[in-house]
Amino acid sequence: MQERKRLEQALASDAEVTRMTSDLDTLFELAREGENVNGDLEREIKQFSERLETLETGMLLSGPNDSKSAILVIHPGAGGTESQDWAEMLLRMYLRWAERHGFQATVTDRLEGEGAGIKSATVEINGQDVFGLLQPEIGVHRLVRISPFDANARRHTSFASVFVYPQIEDDINIDIKPEDLRVDVFRASGAGGQHVNRTESAVRMTHLPTGIVVQCQNERSQHKNRASALKQMRARLYEYEMDKKRAEEKKLEDSKLDINFGSQIRSYVLAPYRMIKDHRTKLAIGDVDRVLDGDLDRLMHAYLVYKHTGKLAGDGKEGKEELPD
Repeated sequence: MQERKRLEQALASDAEVTRMTSDLDTLFELAREGENVNGDLEREIKQFSERLETLETGMLLSGPNDSKSAILVIHPGAGGTESQDWAEMLLRMYLRWAERHGFQATVTDRLEGEGAGIKSATVEINGQDVFGLLQPEIGVHRLVRISPFDANARRHTSFASVFVYPQIEDDINIDIKPEDLRVDVFRASGAGGQHVNRTESAVRMTHLPTGIVVQCQNERSQHKNRASALKQMRARLYEYEMDKKRAEEKKLEDSKLDINFGSQIRSYVLAPYRMIKDHRTKLAIGDVDRVLDGDLDRLMHAYLVYKHTGKLAGDGKEGKEELPD
């Protein structure tokens, strides 16, 4: 059903691009005939550009887990109420982002802060490509603002970390293909009687893709030894898959950064000026309120392009070049 939904969305996107292209062709034709359609052209070109950017984002999601749903975890950094309030602002931002895209988001764990904000939050977000889209958000997010909790209205800097895990199914289906197995039979050695030592009842089984080898020779019947070896092979392959999952989880854990100065991926400045800047892609956006309300598509797209091509989205000169400490 998920694959069917994905294909239906792809077909709908193709039809939409075809329609938008036709509309643009019509407007250009009217312009050549002397009609004043500048306003319509600007609007249509902007919508067309945004649509192509969305399609490009989908093409950049090529990782093994990018298509999966995700689990998002938010933790405030040091700073007490300030950072806890910032963590709650980030939680709202991602919930609004999920709502904008029609994803199902459920807060599965939320630990309230002392006085305001949250000490931690965990959100399950279900939908196509959610993990791939949220990968650019992994890291430390920095907020600079006039503190609403400071009676002297001083400027404060707060930090919070965001981490994202792919939702992996608990059940691992061990499907052993016959062509992936090499089965060797041989005479058993050791105690077991005349029949065991004279017939090829022992079985050695090799799983060719992984190189895992098991063997069984304690039964008089080759069929029983084969069944026992296959059972061992399933157990070994299950553990092999679990080891791969644990290695992926460790790799994700190792990629976490400390929640402090110098490790932030993005800064959100609300005072003395208003700007959001991604320190990896150099993209700077002046419409802070729109981003905090869940419009993260430009930031996500810029990072995915940077990750795959190394191309920066901007020079960081929209607004101020240097961010305040």
